[in-house]
Amino acid sequence: MSEQIPALPPREAMEFDVVIVGAGPAGLATAIRLRQRAIEAGRELSVCILEKGSEPGAHILSGAIMDPRALTELFPDWAERGAPLKQKVTRDAFLFLSETGARGTPHALLPECFHNDGNYIVSLGEVTRWLAQQAEALEVSIFPGFPAAEVLYTADGAVMGVATGDMGIEKNGQPGPNFERGMELHAKYTIFAEGSRGHLGRQLIARYQLDAGKDPQAYGIGIKELWQIDPAKHEPGLVVHAAGWPLDNDTYGGAFLYHADGGKVSIGYVVGLDYKNPWLSPFEEFQRFKTHPSIRTHLEGGKRIGYGARAITAGGLMSLPKTVFPGGALVGCEAGYLNVSRIKGSHAAIKTGMLAADAAFDALAADRQHDELSAYPAAFDSSWLHDELKQSKNFKQWFKKGQTMATLMTGIEQWLLPKLGIRNPPWTLRHSTPDHACLEPADKHTRIVYPKPDGVLTFDRLSSVFLSSTNHAEDQPSHLTLKDASVPVQVNLAEYAGPEARYCPAGVYEFVGAQGSEQLQINAQNCVHCKTCDIKDPTQNIVWVTPQGGGGPNYTGM
Repeated sequence: MSEQIPALPPREAMEFDVVIVGAGPAGLATAIRLRQRAIEAGRELSVCILEKGSEPGAHILSGAIMDPRALTELFPDWAERGAPLKQKVTRDAFLFLSETGARGTPHALLPECFHNDGNYIVSLGEVTRWLAQQAEALEVSIFPGFPAAEVLYTADGAVMGVATGDMGIEKNGQPGPNFERGMELHAKYTIFAEGSRGHLGRQLIARYQLDAGKDPQAYGIGIKELWQIDPAKHEPGLVVHAAGWPLDNDTYGGAFLYHADGGKVSIGYVVGLDYKNPWLSPFEEFQRFKTHPSIRTHLEGGKRIGYGARAITAGGLMSLPKTVFPGGALVGCEAGYLNVSRIKGSHAAIKTGMLAADAAFDALAADRQHDELSAYPAAFDSSWLHDELKQSKNFKQWFKKGQTMATLMTGIEQWLLPKLGIRNPPWTLRHSTPDHACLEPADKHTRIVYPKPDGVLTFDRLSSVFLSSTNHAEDQPSHLTLKDASVPVQVNLAEYAGPEARYCPAGVYEFVGAQGSEQLQINAQNCVHCKTCDIKDPTQNIVWVTPQGGGGPNYTGM
């Protein structure tokens, strides 16, 4: 007989005008804009942000090249305020790789989406920490280490806030000696800014059917390393994007290599999670990519100093769900505003946070609460961001037709048509298959044998996770839950050769035991919160939930 969990005491509650879930660029921009509007109007307005990381920026991972347009709207004087946008892009290069060769694209033929004039190579984590300082100076309350674990609803079904997770629950699910009940945070409006594949955002999309009539959301897994390179090889401001090898023509993916300030290089690899071959490992493909002669030359003589991974919401305009519901809104990558053709989302996160903030402030000024902030999607529809996403609406869909077709059509849509005065493609591509349903049985594909890491240029998962400073309290229930514990072996291993052991970039999932008696071992303490398992599991049996406070990676300079 299982132990009975004792009745838990009621949670204490705090009241705010607006509660925001997630202290990333979208959530912080929302809070900052709300407080700016309140100060301008001379109104009282209480704003709170819950952040699951140990501090703002701890869980932030991006390439990143930042378009400063939205930041300039939020803080016209961001440079004087010391925003960490230090390295302007000085040169763009785009390479098509074969196994040993590379073909560059002349700058004059690069589509608009690959032009980075006026943009900055940044650590988005540092930008986030700076935004948090600006928010706190405006009297925003930020609570790091407190993940929002549950959405709270009014009797008539509107969102009325969130609750933080209980602390001190032991592995057996029982309250331990250090047990603390979570808090309820009530709000007139609650803004969700959890990033890609947000735990609560996923629930809200399902509850309110926000994706009705939309294409299934599409995702990628982005894996990144930070290197300190040989000063003689450093070209501050150089941006390199690459496509082709080591992926085959039918698998969506690409790479980036950015020469940041301070002798550092950010290098990363993105693989679309609609790939078919269950033997494929995005982590290993990234390690292989670094061995290409045109890439390794940047890194040889340097040292790897950082590692991380994160899912990317990449469906674009056709997959964008309805972003408002009674009592709240979705902003940033929680909704899916990333411009995948530009590989940029931070400007979209800040812009949508500002638009949602304006709608919420105006509603509060009119003494409204718990209703739909319809002014937010209306403002997006008439914004420059909508225009930008409309131009790139077909980008990911073309790649479902192979790299050759995608390259040709991206050139037509984002190079030729603009030269002819046509900003938006007059055709729209749609898709209907979610990423997890694209995976095919293992016996339809040839097993991929990856080379062993050399520990100098290429590495294994565990040494990589070590660099992410990931930590979870071990005596807590796993935050990687299974709907049915028999499915990983009976279905995933039997039909798909256990793909979770390959698509996870952190060594969380391992099949252990002799053949015929295998079991899935979940090393939850390794989890870098990338959400790939929640997205790619072919049976949708894995559900990522929030761990107890402050766990996960602690990225520095990423």
